[in-house]
Amino acid sequence: MRFAQIEAEGHSPLFSDWARHVAGSARALAFLGDLPPDRRQPNLFFAALRLVGGLPRTEAAFNDVLTCNADAIAAVMRTRRTQTNEPGRCACLLPLLARLDGPLALIEVGASAGLCLLPDLYGYDWGRARLDPPGGAGGPVFPCRVNDLAPLPVHHREIVWRAGLDLAPPDLEDAGDVAWLEALVWPEQTDRLARLRQAVAVARQEPPPVVAGDLTRDLEALLTQAPADARLVVMHSAVLTYVSDPDARADFARLMRSRDLHWISNEAPGVFPDHAKGLTPPAGKFVMALDGHPIAWTGPHGQSLDWL
Repeated sequence: MRFAQIEAEGHSPLFSDWARHVAGSARALAFLGDLPPDRRQPNLFFAALRLVGGLPRTEAAFNDVLTCNADAIAAVMRTRRTQTNEPGRCACLLPLLARLDGPLALIEVGASAGLCLLPDLYGYDWGRARLDPPGGAGGPVFPCRVNDLAPLPVHHREIVWRAGLDLAPPDLEDAGDVAWLEALVWPEQTDRLARLRQAVAVARQEPPPVVAGDLTRDLEALLTQAPADARLVVMHSAVLTYVSDPDARADFARLMRSRDLHWISNEAPGVFPDHAKGLTPPAGKFVMALDGHPIAWTGPHGQSLDWL
C-alpha cells in the first residue's frame, strides 16, 4: 500500500490501482512470495507484467494477465532489474555540478544505460531559467519545478571524462534492452517516455562508457581510471536503496569520504539517514547531498528541486 499511497498516487493512477489490488490479492501475493525477496519490488513487478501482458485496466484483466503469463513474468523479474534510467534527474544534478570547481570527471554507480552521465548534452526548463540542448532541437528538454533558493546555471558544465558502473548495463543498440527501459516509465507519463527516447537517441550518438560491475566491489578500480587533472565526482540516484546490507552501505560511504572526490547522493531519506538528520523529509522526495551534507529535496524523476 505504501507504493500506492506515496509513490504512485498523483503520478500514475493505473499503478496506484494495481498496487492496491495486489495488496489485497492472495493470487498476486502468492506469485510474489515465490520470488526472492529482492525481486518483489513494485516497479519491477509492474514493468515485467506490462512488458509481457500490456496494460490491463481492470482487476479481472490484471488477474487474467498474471494467471496466463505467470512464468513469463517471473522469468523477466528474475533476469531483469529495476534499472529506471531517468535522464530527467539531470535537471536536479546540473545546478549542483555547476557549483563545483574545475573541469569534471563524472562516475555514476548504478548507471543503467548511462543516460544520466550526459547532463551537458540535454536541455532544461526550470521555469525562471532555461538551457537549450547544445546539439540543437533533437535533444530533450527536461522540465523541473524549482524553489526560489535554487541556483540555476546559465551554461552547461564542462565534463571532460565520464564512466558508469552497473551490474548489467543495458545496451542501447539492443531493442529488448530499450524496450525494458521504456517499460519502466510509468504508463500515463507519455511526455517522460518521449524525453527518454530523445535521450536514448543522444546517447547513441555520444555513447557513455558503462562497465559491468558491482559498486560494493568494483568501484575502486574505476576510480583509478579518472584523469588526475579533473575534479572527480561520484554520483548515484535511487541506487543504494537496492543495497540492502547496511554494512555495505556504510562501507560505500566510508570509501566516498576517504577519497579526494565529491560525492553526490540522490536517494530516499532512509538510505543514508544522516544526510537528512534534523530535517523533515517531504513525502515522496529524495534528499540530494553533497559530500554527506543535504543540499536539496528532489523529485524522484527529476521533476522538482527544492534547494535547502
